[in-house]
Amino acid sequence: MRKIIIGAALSVAALSACSEKAQQETSEAGSAVASDAATAGDRAAAATGEATRDVGDAASRTGARVEGAADRTGAAINNGADRAADTTGAALQNTGAAIRD
Repeated sequence: MRKIIIGAALSVAALSACSEKAQQETSEAGSAVASDAATAGDRAAAATGEATRDVGDAASRTGARVEGAADRTGAAINNGADRAADTTGAALQNTGAAIRD
């Protein structure tokens, strides 16, 4: 009887040790998964931040190009209006000179 009790006690001890090892391995696996998930999250956040900066930079460059184009268009309109006024003034002077003659 004593042998059965000692055998049962040893079996329980062995199962207990096995359970602790299994719990430790499960805990380590869970920690590894959590660490991998955190790393993936950090990388995703960094990529998102970089993409946001890239979009902002592109928008700034586009804004500068639009502003430059608007300035050039305004200058062209202004130059065209000046030439038209000069041509009209010259035509009026020529007409006035022709009427006087």
